[in-house]
Amino acid sequence: MKNNLQASELIVENDGSIYHLRLRPEDLADTVILVGDPGRVPLVSSFFDSIGLKRSNREFVTHTGLYHGQRITVLSTGIGTDNIDIVLNELDALKNIDFSTRHIRTGTHRLRVVRIGTSGSLQPGIPVNSFLLTRKAIGFDGLMHFYAETPRHADTAFAKNLMKEVDWPEIWNTPYVFDADKELAEKMSGPDVIEGITISAPGFYGPQGRMLRLLTADPSMNRKIESFVSPRGEKITNYEMESSAVYGLSRLLGHSAVTLCAIIANRVTGEAVEDYQPLMERLILHVLNKLTV
Repeated sequence: MKNNLQASELIVENDGSIYHLRLRPEDLADTVILVGDPGRVPLVSSFFDSIGLKRSNREFVTHTGLYHGQRITVLSTGIGTDNIDIVLNELDALKNIDFSTRHIRTGTHRLRVVRIGTSGSLQPGIPVNSFLLTRKAIGFDGLMHFYAETPRHADTAFAKNLMKEVDWPEIWNTPYVFDADKELAEKMSGPDVIEGITISAPGFYGPQGRMLRLLTADPSMNRKIESFVSPRGEKITNYEMESSAVYGLSRLLGHSAVTLCAIIANRVTGEAVEDYQPLMERLILHVLNKLTV
């Protein structure tokens, strides 16, 4: 990898901030909570003891503050793995590239990244109003195939087995699969947390099997995914839209990452939570307290 980055590759604003996030290196804590919704950032930071930074640009809203004496950044990513590509690369750059010289630093400054999100269950036994920790994330979007190191770190065997068992169409993106950081996942786990395998879909409607006025290319895909069992006896548990890129990019860049989602719908039973704000607040507190133990 080249060590000197051109201005077109690493765009730094006149105030020393990075292009999309508009953050300077000193603005970012080593522990980062990612949320999709910009409105969820002030919800998370409302539990902080103090807030030292508030910054926003486009859908990227950032608060950095203290919780139980630990410095934490909460940042909104917007929806989708394309946004995660921006966020994870720029977070890494803030810690691991010298903006004044445009040189990549020696060694890796490691971040702890926890995504808090909402999700729909694909198994009847995973109820709404529960918490789910993603041990393994499956990307249906193709993003990580653009990075050279992906084949060395991804769970290619799992992806191939899934494609075979669900009769994956050749014209669709080849799925990629990455695991959560084991140590961080253990820290975030608990007796009230279900663990599972999550699909990150490249859309909310067709890619997750929803049909409004348009039929999906394979209307039976959700049923096949629900029935899938890996050679190790694992089942796919839920849909969301970001974790595969969070896990993949974090693994390649040398960071720790895990996702916890509030289950607000069950795609099998048809149930959905009308007001999931109290559920999200409980999940936020769970994450904050686990991070600071």
